[in-house]
Amino acid sequence: MAERHLRFDENVSGRYYVDEECIDCNLCSEIAPDNFMTNLKAGHDYVHKQPETPEEEELCREALEACPVEAIGADGETLSPFSPPLASESRVLQGVP
Repeated sequence: MAERHLRFDENVSGRYYVDEECIDCNLCSEIAPDNFMTNLKAGHDYVHKQPETPEEEELCREALEACPVEAIGADGETLSPFSPPLASESRVLQGVP
C-alpha cells in the first residue's frame, strides 16, 4: 500500500500520488497517460495531473489496482468529486475499524 509520507515531490497535489516503492514499470503511464508521467532521469512515475473527469478517475483507479508494487495511493489530501470511496474509506465512514 502506498504511503503518503513517501510520495514523490513531483506529484501534483490531490488524491492520487506515486510513492518511493515505484519500480518504473510505466504501467500507470500506459493505462492513464493523461495523469501519470515518467521521470526518466530519476527512474520513476508520478502523477502530473489529477483526474478531472469520471473517465480519468476510472483510469487512475485502474492504474492503482494494476500497480505491481502498490506504489500508487489514492488517499491524498484532496478527494476527487467523482470518485467512490475506497474500501478503507467506507469502513471509516460506517464507523468500522
